[in-house]
Amino acid sequence: MSRQLIQIAKRLKKVREENEMSLEWAAAALDSSPAELEAFESGEEEIPVSFLYMAAKKYGIDLSELLTGEEPQLRLFALTRKGKGVSVDRRKEYDYQNLCTQFAHKKIEPLLVTVPPEESDHAEPHFNSHPGQEFHYVLKGRLQVTIDQESVVLESGDALMFQSEAEHALKALDQKPAEVLVVIV
Repeated sequence: MSRQLIQIAKRLKKVREENEMSLEWAAAALDSSPAELEAFESGEEEIPVSFLYMAAKKYGIDLSELLTGEEPQLRLFALTRKGKGVSVDRRKEYDYQNLCTQFAHKKIEPLLVTVPPEESDHAEPHFNSHPGQEFHYVLKGRLQVTIDQESVVLESGDALMFQSEAEHALKALDQKPAEVLVVIV
């Protein structure tokens, strides 16, 4: 496991313990099993960004704090220069960059997501779900988004918003990566 994943896992466990939550209670609150939460907290399993987002909300902290270990300080505005988002190196399916880690008390999580092409056109999609809503804006490439077994193809310039409680998956098309601005509310 990467050093970054181990650090995020340690912070996840520390926040739970600081809030005096048992593993069992926190797992139930996060719609997980104690074994899965323990695997996330030990760094044995990759932690989905959606799980980190949900944990941050339940624990009353900013997602940025779990990702970076620092509490956001900026309140008027926060600038992230091109290529300087905080990379979330923790899941092979997609490459995530958090585009706003320094703004305190955010109501949204803006992410730049790069979806690499699958090795096979018949690869199983990697489904995900979490509370809230998601907005996707395709910057480059073509992307198939599947939401509750309904698929839609997005091209550069297309936008989509949906309830993220629904199972959803992304797939780059044309054997090229797709780059997507994702905003989680």
